[in-house]
Amino acid sequence: MRDLPQIYAQQFKTSLAMMLQYRASLVIWLIAHVLEPLIFLVVWSAVSRSSGGSVGGYSPGDFAAYFIVLMLVNHVTYTWVMYEYEYEVRHGTLSFALLKPLHPIHSNIADNVSSKLITLPGMAVVAVILALIFRPVFHLQLWALAAFIPALFLAFLVRFLMEWMLALAAFWTTRVSAVNQVYFVVALFLSGQLAPIALLPLPVRVAAFILPFRWTVGFPVELFLGKLTPMQALTGIAVQLVWLGLSLLLMRVVWRAGLRIYSAVGA
Repeated sequence: MRDLPQIYAQQFKTSLAMMLQYRASLVIWLIAHVLEPLIFLVVWSAVSRSSGGSVGGYSPGDFAAYFIVLMLVNHVTYTWVMYEYEYEVRHGTLSFALLKPLHPIHSNIADNVSSKLITLPGMAVVAVILALIFRPVFHLQLWALAAFIPALFLAFLVRFLMEWMLALAAFWTTRVSAVNQVYFVVALFLSGQLAPIALLPLPVRVAAFILPFRWTVGFPVELFLGKLTPMQALTGIAVQLVWLGLSLLLMRVVWRAGLRIYSAVGA
């Protein structure tokens, strides 16, 4: 544990160098992260204007603020580990990682954070351009902005651990694309990426409160925009901590079970 900061520092250097070798791939990922919220922004803004200027209390300016902030929050919390683990298991590259004295998750975290450090400035520029075009309306509150920082950090941890755990399905089946697609479709509805949670039907809102998806994306966005009361913010952070503990526990259980049956399949 004492050497962990130095190990992470070196891993960040290695990951940054690797990411810079794949600049075209990073640009493609960047475009994908911009297009989805941009499409929803245009659609909901059009719906709002056609409904007299507001839908569920959201004006076009409110929708602009919501989806621009969501674009940045989703980028910060997003991870691609669910796509990579299938390849690592199927081709046996995970075997080399298991020979190292450090848990493989640390390398995955370093890679993920490194990619964000490279692409976040580009995302910020895109956010400024979208703000100039769509004229977002912000209702910022100082306490909410302060609470947003730990909420965003917890959102990243919960989402990373949860998706890392689901990626371990590759230990039991080497074709996990179907699992990934089901997960991302459910997350699209329950995380607030498709629309603000407040605009969804009551059963969906209840499911969003119980399941972890909202707390990894929608909750930090709502908090940043001042849509929550202090009690709702505290409740949300408490739920994030619960899901963080559950994700850590489940990850450890699934990881140990997966290692007992792991064998490199080969190309």
